[in-house]
Amino acid sequence: MSQTTFSTAGVAVVARSAVKAPRATRRRRLITPLDRMVASEFARIFLVTLLGFPLLVIIIDLVEKLRGYTADKLSMADVALAYYYMLPDTMFMVLPAATLFATVFSISTFTRYSEITAAKASGISFYRFIAPVIVMSFVAMGLGLVVGEYAPPANAKKEAILKKKSASPENERYNFSFSSVTGRNYRIYSLDVRNNLLERVDIEERRGEKRPGVLISAEKGDWKPTRGWAVYPGVMHVMRSDSADFVIAFDSLYDKRFRETSKELRASDKAPTEMTFRQLTEFIGALEASGAEVAPLKVERMLKLAIPVTCVIIALFGAPLATSSQRGGAAFGVAISLGTTIIFLVLIQLTKAIGGNGVISADLAGWLPNILVGSIALILLARVRT
Repeated sequence: MSQTTFSTAGVAVVARSAVKAPRATRRRRLITPLDRMVASEFARIFLVTLLGFPLLVIIIDLVEKLRGYTADKLSMADVALAYYYMLPDTMFMVLPAATLFATVFSISTFTRYSEITAAKASGISFYRFIAPVIVMSFVAMGLGLVVGEYAPPANAKKEAILKKKSASPENERYNFSFSSVTGRNYRIYSLDVRNNLLERVDIEERRGEKRPGVLISAEKGDWKPTRGWAVYPGVMHVMRSDSADFVIAFDSLYDKRFRETSKELRASDKAPTEMTFRQLTEFIGALEASGAEVAPLKVERMLKLAIPVTCVIIALFGAPLATSSQRGGAAFGVAISLGTTIIFLVLIQLTKAIGGNGVISADLAGWLPNILVGSIALILLARVRT
């Protein structure tokens, strides 16, 4: 309220007028035009990098392997389809690099044109300024988790296309072993792929905590789409403990857990990149029950989660680093991004080695690059001038 006194015809008049003061508690808009500007700049660079890097990787890989594709008589349609299925895995691996490029180039642009300085003068801290970048990095993390589940089936299809012509035209395979994703091990003397026939097969399933070990030995086996594999004649050893073993002889046996087709048996075992997180977890559990070494597989499994989370860590690392030079320009941004990406990839390979060899816990090895980069990111954020 304001009060004004004036005089008219000798009479003093007091006039009061109500003036609304701005409310200190009035809510600010959650998303401001500045937030939209920062997010759109980040998204533009992120999408260009996310699409451009895989294309660059595909071109390099194609140039390197083109002679081999020609020798294997792969058609252009097969090669194109194989590289189409390669895209999800490539995008999954370049997501942290795309996030870093988008963070460094967007923040360095705002620094070079003094937009960050202007925001600070308006009372907006550096942490609030980069909030849209952090939000977008969480979006990239979610995208990585989704793409990471689509990549393994696509990798399997890619391998099937490339091996369709490059594999030996022989329809037979002799004296080999095959490990299934359920942890079973098959030792097969002879496989006839065309006629779906086996000769002299041993099926081994090691004993676990809740089930006995099983060893099935049979002279022959055949596969039909309606029932799967049948083996005959043979014996089945059931081992409840190291000392307890009883044997059952059979004329024929239908094994519902023997799900691999003859073509899958002829192919090599599945790589971790061809299994989803759940499939890899089941595979690791089955191998652990059989007493096999699983540390390298555990590192690979944990990286399926750690790499998407890297998008957030790398954004926290790149944002303060991008403000360290206002005159570096694009060359400075490229140097920071490429250098950090190379160092991070080296860290991943190093932790794979030490985790796979049991020097440290396999799960810790998968997260160690994020822990190291995250610690540096917190130091840089604490030192930045807000």
